Amino acid sequence: MTQVTRCEWPGIADPIYEAYHDSEWGVPHADETRLFEKLVLEGFQGGLSWLTILRKRENFRAAFGGFDAQRIARYGEHDVARLMADPGIVRNRLKIEGAILSARAYLTLREKMTLGQFLWGFMEKGPASKPHSRHGDVPAQTAVSQAISKQLKAKGFKFVGPTTMYAVMQSAGMVNDHIAACHRYGPCGKMQKAFIPPMSPGRRQS
Repeated sequence: MTQVTRCEWPGIADPIYEAYHDSEWGVPHADETRLFEKLVLEGFQGGLSWLTILRKRENFRAAFGGFDAQRIARYGEHDVARLMADPGIVRNRLKIEGAILSARAYLTLREKMTLGQFLWGFMEKGPASKPHSRHGDVPAQTAVSQAISKQLKAKGFKFVGPTTMYAVMQSAGMVNDHIAACHRYGPCGKMQKAFIPPMSPGRRQS
């Protein structure tokens, strides 16, 4: 049996984490619901492991109405109380209230552009791919994630620090941070080359 090499993530042997690594992480996309969900869940992840969030992801989806931003934006104190009483999610009032504020900020952003257009608009040369020999070489944040974070905060989004936004970039395939020896590095790189990022309003196709 051929041995498969994967990124050296702590806990990668867990079936849920392994499946996420093999099928989602690093695959370029601009799906609005997935991007908004990822942005919110990464905000909840702060101080915890991503595996903890993955194990609760289906509970989060049920609790937050499938991450329908229009629905979340209407949440009030009753909904906050409901979520605070839900043992299936991370019960942190500030993060729950932050998700509601982010949903409202997202809807305002959508009046001008999609979240995909906004995020990919920072990648002027398209998806980035730089081979790393080990997981420890992968940065926690970059100048791009810092710029994204700054603008999102200015727009009213919460829990969108530069490290959080770099995690979103990694997940959405804006960067390919699989280590070079990982069996997903090559396939994700090919998908990056074939991916056509959504254009932000006002930008012309070169």
